Amino acid sequence: MRKSILVLGLISVTALAGCLQTDGERALAGAAAGAVVADATDNNVLTGAALGALAGTYCDNAGVCN
Repeated sequence: MRKSILVLGLISVTALAGCLQTDGERALAGAAAGAVVADATDNNVLTGAALGALAGTYCDNAGVCN
């Protein structure tokens, strides 16, 4: 069950990645993906969300998103 949630979350975020234009949008998507992955791997959901939000915010600065 957790694997299917993880896969669904990753597919959803990947599908929306082309629509995300601002740092705020990418941060929200990253936070959601981080929380889903953390929950699926039995880790702290808040920590996963925080790390995902940071990654989403700064991915365009690192040249990963564009």
